[in-house]
Amino acid sequence: MPTQLSADAEVPEIRVKTAYNEKVMITYVDPHVTVEQLCQEMRDICCFPPDQVFTMKWVDEEGDPCTISTQMELDEAIRLYEVNRDSELTIHGK
Repeated sequence: MPTQLSADAEVPEIRVKTAYNEKVMITYVDPHVTVEQLCQEMRDICCFPPDQVFTMKWVDEEGDPCTISTQMELDEAIRLYEVNRDSELTIHGK
């Protein structure tokens, strides 16, 4: 019998789909990830040099890009991901 999550159950990990330079990459992050950890994950999967400046944006439920540059912005993206029970968090880098 499948297990169902209650409305306040925590998601064990978040599937992150990253689009950068016409490539799409998938990774998984902890729901308690810090903005610094997410930036490092993006550096790793996009092969950015340590000193490269980049911008992360996630796509909300209305299709609008929303910048992730602070912990508060990342927390809001994760909160909406969990509330909407989205299948993934989509991030675009540039």
